Amino acid sequence: MARRSRRPDKRRVVGGVDTHHDTHHAAVELMNGGRIADAQFPATVEGYARLLAWMEGFGRIHAVGVEGTGSYGAGLTRYLRGQGVTVVEVNRPDRRQRRSVGKSDPLDAYAAADAVLAGRARALPKGNDGIAESIRVLHLTRTGAIKARTAAINELRAVLVTAPAQLREHLTGKPTPALISACARLRPGTDLTDPLHATKHALRALAHRHQHLTTEIDGLNLHLKALITQTRPDLLAIYGVGVETAAQLLITCGDNPDRLTTPAAFAALCGVAPIPASSGKTTRHRLSRGGDRQANRALYLITITRMSHCARTRTYVQRRTSQGKPKPEIIRCLKRYLARELFKALTSTNTTPSDLPAAA
Repeated sequence: MARRSRRPDKRRVVGGVDTHHDTHHAAVELMNGGRIADAQFPATVEGYARLLAWMEGFGRIHAVGVEGTGSYGAGLTRYLRGQGVTVVEVNRPDRRQRRSVGKSDPLDAYAAADAVLAGRARALPKGNDGIAESIRVLHLTRTGAIKARTAAINELRAVLVTAPAQLREHLTGKPTPALISACARLRPGTDLTDPLHATKHALRALAHRHQHLTTEIDGLNLHLKALITQTRPDLLAIYGVGVETAAQLLITCGDNPDRLTTPAAFAALCGVAPIPASSGKTTRHRLSRGGDRQANRALYLITITRMSHCARTRTYVQRRTSQGKPKPEIIRCLKRYLARELFKALTSTNTTPSDLPAAA
């Protein structure tokens, strides 16, 4: 609901905000689209309060359209929602529109307000003030640690390629865990002008880095699993869902999954809603390239796991293959069924895990 003004007789207005790292540019319009004023405020808590007070000075706030509610506008969104203001997520203007009307902070702020008035922007922003936000920051750190660990083992193998023959022959052919352990036990000499000792030192440093990152990742996995179990205890019991995929799905839903009112809305958010691609006598659907691609990846990983290990899924794949369906389309159908199942687990308090929804 829109925040109530102390003077209920005031006119209603709509706000728009163009967000940046250090400043936010706000604009206010009448409900009929008439422009009133625009101003710039610092992206601080004090700036948020000044921005809201400035908007309220023109009338009762119907809603505020904010660009970048998940990035530069996250702090402002939290503040406005905490003050009871209705916040609407606004996409940044497309390039075609910018080419025709130009680009500036005031224009973008008014465009955000226009999008709310015209109904082009109707989505509520994803909540980022609860457990889902905690999962997001831990998952982000885990992803970075995994990338760094992969880079460390790749660098280690690259150093090993040009290592002195005696050292290279001793270490080549070992599986990754054994290779890391062997390199961590190396004892280089103090004379680093000798390439052999310098190579041993480099290999040991990379192995220690790999071990440290592995310990960090394991600790983050434990924290993520505890948070996932606390917020959605049945999610990890669903066939094929692991810590990584469960965390990503909770991040996609945010701290207010109730904004996703139907399974179709969740499927569209994850980019698995079927898109008509029919022509003439041909009736078919194609893959969606939109939506949250990280959530789409999570659904793909779960689907691939089920296609390899779940008996019901394998039976379904065989049946659809015999009907002439190509593999990408079968995967699309499975991801859509999976989105329907996960929607129940992510939005209801009592969930019953299963391995595959009934397939038509």
